[in-house]
Amino acid sequence: MANVNPPRGMRDFLPEDKARRERVLAVIRETFAAHGFDEIETPALEDSARLHSGLGGDNEKLAFAVLKRGLGHDELAAAAAADDGMLLSDLGLRFDLTVPLARFYASHRAELPAVFRAIQIGPVWRAERPQKGRYRQFLQCDIDIIGDPTALAEAELMLAVSATLQRLGLEGCSIRVNDRRILTGLLEHCGFAPERHAAALISIDKLDKIGVEGVVAELADAGADAAAVLGGVLDGLAPRLAAGIPVTEEAIAGALPAGGDPDAIAWLTELAGALDGRPHGVPLVFDPTLVRGMGYYTGTIFEISHPGSGSSLGGGGRYDGMIGRFLGSSVPAVGFSIGFERILDFVQLPDGDEDDAVALIHDGLPLHALATLKRQLVARGKRVRLERRPRNLKALLDQLAAAGYRRIAFVGPDAADADGLEFRALGE
Repeated sequence: MANVNPPRGMRDFLPEDKARRERVLAVIRETFAAHGFDEIETPALEDSARLHSGLGGDNEKLAFAVLKRGLGHDELAAAAAADDGMLLSDLGLRFDLTVPLARFYASHRAELPAVFRAIQIGPVWRAERPQKGRYRQFLQCDIDIIGDPTALAEAELMLAVSATLQRLGLEGCSIRVNDRRILTGLLEHCGFAPERHAAALISIDKLDKIGVEGVVAELADAGADAAAVLGGVLDGLAPRLAAGIPVTEEAIAGALPAGGDPDAIAWLTELAGALDGRPHGVPLVFDPTLVRGMGYYTGTIFEISHPGSGSSLGGGGRYDGMIGRFLGSSVPAVGFSIGFERILDFVQLPDGDEDDAVALIHDGLPLHALATLKRQLVARGKRVRLERRPRNLKALLDQLAAAGYRRIAFVGPDAADADGLEFRALGE
């Protein structure tokens, strides 16, 4: 029998699943738009050279390549012999929405406002090993601000995201914040040479998975003394992190072994002060071990934590250097992405209006009569389904309930006008 499953790491969605996803997406879009962001759309494909230009960090290794059209046997053999995938592919599927946004801004800068607030919602693809909660195709919901070098940009992002979390009913969330300058200072304090910083950050980013001992073991090759000092710092931070470090100058300086970068601390405290520390009831907490894997972050970084999830529900940061790679001049930028697939298990939206979706169950009325009833109800804003009455009525009613229909009417042979229908709640 032929395999009828979707490709590994990719999924089909049944109507009820798709309907729920669209309801959640509608809330996200509405909330982002209410905060002054404008939605754009970029292609699923980007030039391979752009996807592998060093802007996407480790995700560049996971990009799906698209073979060039019309390749012959000799070309395929030459590429295989040279072990050069670029000879085979000039396009690839996007692995995130930030690299396409940077390209979009560089293409359309003259048509955009000085400070551009963008919404991007769409699928991305990564060729990684599928596992629970990790897919090869998944949806990202991003907002970015390009052109504002001040902490106001981060504040606007956090206001929009925290308002979205509130509207989606995600209780217990917090936003962890840090700054790449603080991380650099921490590594310098521990004795890591600059050329070892990237490897050290990769290991610290695994702290929640491998623990302090695992981080120290990974970094021993980068200098045993520096790794041991870092281990002591991380051990000392553990109780503070468990309790939650407020985003205040005193608390941040007290948590860092050498006091920390004063400019970065001032930036974070200004941001937290502007938001009163709890935008829309979502507390901000300082976490000096927060890294964020992307190599393009240059300043503030942040993640959404939830007590029911072992992974972050979203995150982002400031990436002031990325767009300049396309334009040749520096452009400040900062973005926040909600992990759509990860939040779905925690979203609690109220049920829709029970009168929005109705089903008419009939015994074979004339086509004209059924079309008239449906046309009248749709004109009144209803979602209408016509169903011929089956022998197994219960199975049909269960299917209607699963599909979101809340009211039904049994249509008799004399039904000619929607005003004469008697609706009852499904299940009565």
